[in-house]
Amino acid sequence: MFTSDRLALLVSGLGPIGRMPGARGTWGSAAAVLVAPLCFLPLPIALRFVVLAIIFYIGAKAASRTEIVLGCKDPGHVVIDELVGQWLTFLPLAAPTTFELVAGFFLFRAFDILKPPPVRASENWLPGGYGVMIDDVLAGVYAAVCLLVLIWLRA
Repeated sequence: MFTSDRLALLVSGLGPIGRMPGARGTWGSAAAVLVAPLCFLPLPIALRFVVLAIIFYIGAKAASRTEIVLGCKDPGHVVIDELVGQWLTFLPLAAPTTFELVAGFFLFRAFDILKPPPVRASENWLPGGYGVMIDDVLAGVYAAVCLLVLIWLRA
């Protein structure tokens, strides 16, 4: 295996998370929630958009290579898409509470698993790793909207 293949597996799997047993997407989302308050949420909103765009691009490239290396479409090993979708869920929040982080986690997981229209169809809108990433972006948008409504209802 080439070094670039190993790097693609490492990046797309968020290190060891992509190899964890069971529901890897849930592990990836949980990791994203745990690190968000440390390295994503403190950033100004404009920089958050830039960070998400960069991670989306790098994740799509790594996921494309991972599909080739592992020989299957959207392999379970790829969890960088969960990072992008989960962080997108928290994008509009300045300083989310623990309740909001937990609620955002469950909302994102629900939309990522259930894939309401057009989330499921979006996987085929773009080729390779971009298709892997885009459905989680849409699930994150759905989750963000629902989280904002939930916060508003609790106020």
